[in-house]
Amino acid sequence: MLLAFAVALAAEGAAPLLKSATGGRLALPAMVVALVIGILLHGFAVRPGFEPGIAYAVKKLLRYAIALLGLRIALGDILALGAGTVVLVVGAMAATIAGTVLIARLLGRESGFGALAGAANAVCGASATLATATVVPEYRGKGADIAFTVVMANAISTVVMLAYPPLCRWLGFDDAATGLMLGITIQDMAQVVGAGYAVSEPVGNAAVVVKLFRVFLLLPAVLAIGWWFTRQGETTGTAKVPAPIFAIVFLGLCLVNSVLPATPLAAPYAAIKAILGQASHWGLLIAIAALGLGTSIGQILAIGWRHVAVFLGGALLILVVGTGGLILLR
Repeated sequence: MLLAFAVALAAEGAAPLLKSATGGRLALPAMVVALVIGILLHGFAVRPGFEPGIAYAVKKLLRYAIALLGLRIALGDILALGAGTVVLVVGAMAATIAGTVLIARLLGRESGFGALAGAANAVCGASATLATATVVPEYRGKGADIAFTVVMANAISTVVMLAYPPLCRWLGFDDAATGLMLGITIQDMAQVVGAGYAVSEPVGNAAVVVKLFRVFLLLPAVLAIGWWFTRQGETTGTAKVPAPIFAIVFLGLCLVNSVLPATPLAAPYAAIKAILGQASHWGLLIAIAALGLGTSIGQILAIGWRHVAVFLGGALLILVVGTGGLILLR
């Protein structure tokens, strides 16, 4: 755990330094930096003495950190989206996850990898990848697939952050439709914020609300994926749906975040929320550092073009379904 924390601390400090040193041309999230540092230290961390702490961080600490993501969501913002948008977001996410699993099978990859890539594209990038990993059955190369998916989610998010606003203009979308499109189709929150507010404040606000709704759906998406794997028989019978506390805390914090800001307790709640938000951030950072420590470079290098094709297929699915649905709604 101390080793994973040291890697997380180094990544948190290195990410802004890297951005500054490259004049903003290479702005990697601390999560990706932590993953890379961890992978580089795999040869040192492979010792048996490190295994219990690494396993705890990836399997237990990760769930606590993801549960705290519920504090980012207020139910009122989601209700304000309207029924049509809600149905579109849910449908696009479901189609992306199911379609990516199908693409993985067609290309001879593990269904588990298809679920990881599908969730990363459909929900919220690295966080969704790590959450989905808790219900995907164990298979050879799973750790490398998780690491690959996290890196790809960040890389694709950065590319589409630059590409999708001009695409929205080409399609003739107004500010409202542009915000919805960016919120539905971009993988990571940071890139949603970057793309949306680069267009205008109304676009950024709309994009963030839609993205938060996708984060809200992280829990049902993960539970549905876990349920599906448990229905597949002997080959995937080791999958387990996350413990109930994961669900209870996530949904409970969503409700708390929806109610307390409008009460006299708003000021102390804001301070507590900030502390818990930092706890979630560091929990995710330590977990992904531990994931890197448990992943060898050789495993990553052995990943071929089919993995790239599966992930890109998922990214294309959410783009086509999300954008097509917006055109129909207009």
